[in-house]
Amino acid sequence: MSLIAKEGEDCEGLRNVSAIGAWSASSHKHGGGFGAESLWDGNLDTYWQSDGPQPHLVNIQFLRKTDLHLMRIYLDYRQDESYCPSKISIRAGSTPQDVQELHLLELEEPSGWISVDLRDETTGHALHAHLVQVAILANHQNGKDTHVR
Repeated sequence: MSLIAKEGEDCEGLRNVSAIGAWSASSHKHGGGFGAESLWDGNLDTYWQSDGPQPHLVNIQFLRKTDLHLMRIYLDYRQDESYCPSKISIRAGSTPQDVQELHLLELEEPSGWISVDLRDETTGHALHAHLVQVAILANHQNGKDTHVR
């Protein structure tokens, strides 16, 4: 998973700002490296695995409001089957208590990178937020826990 921001004032340069955010997850399977750090480590062989009731939440918090253009999420139904998300809510705000839903994704056996444009649909301006939240609302085959790479 990665978050992309604009580099400087030109519209061409984009940069991955995932590493400057503080990542946390509502739960994770213990042992074996299934924590939130697996979401942005750049290795598609590692993954975050939730461990608890849905919705499963991932919060990416920034010290100051950050301009965000794009979120990318890697999902692989063939590999993860019932652990693969089928419904994801992308939310943003200042704190976990005031997030607003930006996008609701309904996915049918996804395989590969899913790109979510975070810019305002009307103005094209970047999302300006302290917090981005990814909420896994449902999995394929009614799976309980989830994998996100």
